[in-house]
Amino acid sequence: MLSLPSRQQLAIGIALALLMALTRSHHWATLHALPDASWAVFFLAGVYLRPFWIAPVLMLGAALVDYIAITWGGVSSFCVSPAYWLLIPAYGALFLAGRVYATHHRLSWSALPWLLGSVLAGAMLAELFSSGGFYFFSGRFAEPGLGEFIPRLVKYFPHMLSTMAAYLGLAALIHVAVASLRGDAQSAG
Repeated sequence: MLSLPSRQQLAIGIALALLMALTRSHHWATLHALPDASWAVFFLAGVYLRPFWIAPVLMLGAALVDYIAITWGGVSSFCVSPAYWLLIPAYGALFLAGRVYATHHRLSWSALPWLLGSVLAGAMLAELFSSGGFYFFSGRFAEPGLGEFIPRLVKYFPHMLSTMAAYLGLAALIHVAVASLRGDAQSAG
């Protein structure tokens, strides 16, 4: 299991919170903004940060960033609806998926299936809760049904998954580089 000293967890927690704050107000990448890192942040928080209270704190941080982006940043409030609360189980699924992976983390290629499985399971649940919740419970769609939702899932999920994968790939590079500098073979895997 991946276990870091409190000081390193604090540094990682601050970095993850800043990453989410800096990328969350722009949900799609442009020339001037990175894509939203929230999914990767919650997964990585589950991997690296031991206190369970960090998940609700990050969720409150996400809501605060949304509030600021909408009230002062001019971002549309279209996504804020009765379904907004479904982001709690969506982000919770990602956090718990990170926890599952953390219990299997080791310096071995045999840990890769655990990483891929954890990421895919967490991301799929997050997509179902967030996008599915928005589609079925936001009140923005006249007659929501599976026949219309499935194509939307096929359209949007690959983008969300690829964005998450890009951030996780960057995190893996940083993890391996730091572990190599420290000479810590257990953390490098």
